[in-house]
Amino acid sequence: MLFASILILMPSSCMEEQDFDQFDDLSITPTLASGIFYLESDEETINSYGGFGTFYSQTMNFDAFNETYVAERLLEGVIIYEIENTTSKRLDISIEFLDESGNPLYMEGFTVEANLSEPVTREVAYGPGGLSLSILANTSSLRVTGRNLGDATSTSSHPEPKISLSSAAEFIFRLK
Repeated sequence: MLFASILILMPSSCMEEQDFDQFDDLSITPTLASGIFYLESDEETINSYGGFGTFYSQTMNFDAFNETYVAERLLEGVIIYEIENTTSKRLDISIEFLDESGNPLYMEGFTVEANLSEPVTREVAYGPGGLSLSILANTSSLRVTGRNLGDATSTSSHPEPKISLSSAAEFIFRLK
């Protein structure tokens, strides 16, 4: 009898009809993080290129936003640079964002003092409150250049003197 009563009352219980149209109201904005490039050069290599000369220059492919679908859904992002310099050299590092034709869209430059006691970090925002997203959306390659702003003979007292520049990025996209 109790069992029959429960079965009769179950259809009128506190069940709510499911609304599967909620997907239309869903907003998906994932954050994607990735490394971009890494530069490292020891002091001996820098000295071998002479004083006040370019010791590093490389252009690398950067097709992160080549697909229109991806570029149109980019909401904002940040590129994080970290520099360590234990050499006796004052250095100039530049990162050029280039379009498909090799034309510069933007350039990020660093003048790095010799014998830094700790790494230097710089965050560059793109999107609201930062640089234009069109820089990232139109970038096809990056050109990284390192120049010695000092002599070619001095050496650091550090056991393994080198310059290193690493970069990483975090981008937020709207998927729906």
